Formats: sequence, structure tokens, C-alpha cells
Amino acid sequence: MKNYLNFETEIKNLEKELDKLKDPYNQSGISKVETQKISETENELNNKLKAIYSNLDPWEITLVARHEDRPKSKFFIDNLFESFIPLSGDRFYGEDKSVIAGFAKFQNQSVLIIGQEKGDNLENRIERNFGMMRPEGYRKTIRLMQLADKFRIPIISLIDTPGAYPGVGAEERGQAEAIAKSIECCMNLRVPTISIIIGEGGSGGAIALASSSRVIMFENAIYSVISPEGCATILWRDPKKMLDAAKAMKLSAQDLLDLKIIDEIIAEPVGGAHRDKNLILENLRVSISKNLENFKNLSSEEILDQRKNKFLKIGRNKGFIDNPESLSSLKVNTDNLSKILKFKNYYFLAGGLMLFLLFLFYFL
Repeated sequence: MKNYLNFETEIKNLEKELDKLKDPYNQSGISKVETQKISETENELNNKLKAIYSNLDPWEITLVARHEDRPKSKFFIDNLFESFIPLSGDRFYGEDKSVIAGFAKFQNQSVLIIGQEKGDNLENRIERNFGMMRPEGYRKTIRLMQLADKFRIPIISLIDTPGAYPGVGAEERGQAEAIAKSIECCMNLRVPTISIIIGEGGSGGAIALASSSRVIMFENAIYSVISPEGCATILWRDPKKMLDAAKAMKLSAQDLLDLKIIDEIIAEPVGGAHRDKNLILENLRVSISKNLENFKNLSSEEILDQRKNKFLKIGRNKGFIDNPESLSSLKVNTDNLSKILKFKNYYFLAGGLMLFLLFLFYFL
């Protein structure tokens, strides 16, 4: 049974009509297959899909990113990598089933694959904690990333989580510290790291594994500091204003590419990744292969500097850096700095004058 989103009513009706036309043994008995009508309906369906999915608003993109039938990390691990060896446990507390991690082969090259897994049915989703990692999950990935770094093995992460698990037990076991350590580990790695946001990239739960040399997003994925519902609840105390929140947060792949927060967008089939899993699988294969090839001739120091400069450049294109392409030295633009200090002196002068006037008013 197919699952449809609330803006796909016309698509649902057309697909139902198409199924009836293709079934010559329907309820009214044996009937003639109308090939001309089938062809016309298929064209109408394709045109409707293109029209709807070329004009999605940020909230509709969020719904597509959360679609129940959307391919999950396990699907890509099973079909994209060979000789996968899953590894478990953080050596401190236990195993976290919301993240699948282990070594595998990609086009005869050894890689470490890390995948946040939501599950594909209710039982699996509960077992996987809906993709929300606990501290032991992050500590497991840190252990494996350090192991991959030691043996010069590239790391590929598949990001799909609404966020880190906010439960009391997770907080007691050091959730924030585990996320911070994971980010620190990612930034210090001297091997190529590629993160692909395949669905939801939510909050610190995502960035803990997405602090990578290359950050890539599926076309209808999202990447944000908080969910649109959470943002609307905090700002307007009304979770129904999620569309306004989604627009303001710039969480879509195209917005984030324009802001240079991500590096690449992987095109999805018309209607979302769940409509043609083989096509999205091939698109991801091509992207990973191309990006791994780009790092082959770089030394470990160059890989580290590239990642560091990539994150230092975010938001600095109109800032106080002379050359945003080379930020390792962090040379400051002294002209702009002197302007800041000049305005700072004005603020101190105005503040002192206000205090003097208040003193006079109080005592006189």
C-alpha cells in the first residue's frame, strides 16, 4: 500500500485510475485494456508530478524528507557497499541500534560506513528509536572513526535523524558531551569524510556526524538546527506556524547550497526518492565515487586544512577576512577592525554620558 502526502491527492487519484485501467480483471468482470487511455493517464500523472514537485514550499519538502517509504540508510548500505562488517558497542555502556556502523568495500576500496537508521516499520522504528541516537551511539562512531583514521580509511556517513535522543537517561549519560566529542573527532580526522543527508538532518544529532570534508544533500532532504514545529513553538508558541518557520530557517538543499553550508545536491526522481529507489541509488553511487576520487591526490595535512577552511569560510564572505579562500592563518582585516573599535568607543562614550545624566537626575 502506497503512502501519500496531503498535497498529493491528485496524484493518488490518477494512480488509482491507472491501476484500474491496467487490470483487465476488475470488479465488473473481464474488460478490454485501453492502451491509449493508459498512455494518456501516465502522461498526465508525470506532468502532475513535475508540476507539484517543482514548486514545493519548505514545509512540503520537510514532509517529503520524512516520507515513510523514503529509502533509509540500511537500504543504501545493503545495495551500495560490499562485504559490510557491522561493529557494535561503545566499550563504555552498550549498543545503540539507531546507528549502523562498520567497514565495507566501495568499488574495491575500503571505507567506514556510518548510517543513522529510522527503521521501515513500526517494530523496527521502536527498536531503532526512530533514528535518534543516544550517547553510546556517538561514542561508538567516535571509536570507529578513530580506528578508520589510524588505518587511512575514508569515512562515509548517511544522515537521517530528527535529532539526538532527548530522554533523561541519555542526558544522564552525557548526551551533549558525546555530541561535542563527535564533532571534535570529525574535525580532527586526517582522512576524507563524506556526509550525505538522505532525509532529515536534525540539530546536533546530525551535525555530530556531518562535520565532514564534503556535505551532500538529497534534493528533497532537510538540514536544520531544529524542527519547523519546534521553532514555531518557541518563537510564536504555535506549532501550526511550521510553514513560516520552515521558510525562515532556510532548511532546503537549494537554500543551504546558496549559503555554502553544503557542497552538493544529489538529484532525486520526480516525486521523491521513494518513487525510484534504483535511480537514487545510482545517483548516490556516482556522487560518492566522484568525491572519493577528488581526495586521492591530497595528503593528510591537505585534507585536514581543506575541512578546517571549509567550515571557517561559512558566513565569512562579507566578514572581516581578507581572503576567505585561505583561512588557516585567520588574518584579520585591520581596516574593518578599526571601524569596530571606533564604534565601540562611541558606545562607551554614550553609555558614560547616560550614567552621568542619571547621576545628576538622582542627586539634583
